[in-house]
Amino acid sequence: MIRKILLFFFSILLVNSFLFLFPYQPVIAFSFEDTNQLLAYLPIQTSRTFQIQYTHSIHLTDVVETYQLKDEQIVQTELQYENFAIGMPSNAEGEEIFIKHNGKYFIKNMNRAFPFIDVRIGQVKAEHQLHYEKQMYRLADYLSPGTWVRIEPKRISLWQQMKGVKIDE
Repeated sequence: MIRKILLFFFSILLVNSFLFLFPYQPVIAFSFEDTNQLLAYLPIQTSRTFQIQYTHSIHLTDVVETYQLKDEQIVQTELQYENFAIGMPSNAEGEEIFIKHNGKYFIKNMNRAFPFIDVRIGQVKAEHQLHYEKQMYRLADYLSPGTWVRIEPKRISLWQQMKGVKIDE
């Protein structure tokens, strides 16, 4: 009888441990440099599209990069900017479409896939923001300015969720 009770509790413990450690929640993960140490995350709801907006360090105008999560990759689909200064493209490539509209430049129909994106959170003027499902999140509110973060799609466990900072709270 005691053996059955112990087996029952051991089974429950094993199942709970599995559920606690199994990576089930899809997120946009922000990890410290290239260490895989989760700093913050944003749970993926219905949309798989997000934007990163920042102020360009040289010409001090807004840049908006649009991405989609596809097959465990981040695919850049659009770029919006206001100035052709250093570091900004002057035209589209291949199947991309270059448009000027209301004083802004757009490169649309982009299909540039990356396993991750490395970003250094702005310390002074960059004001990095994450836009997702009509919400805006200032990254400096969740990540220390000056920190190099790796942004990538992941699935994380309940344990990892408890260790990282949930961005949408």
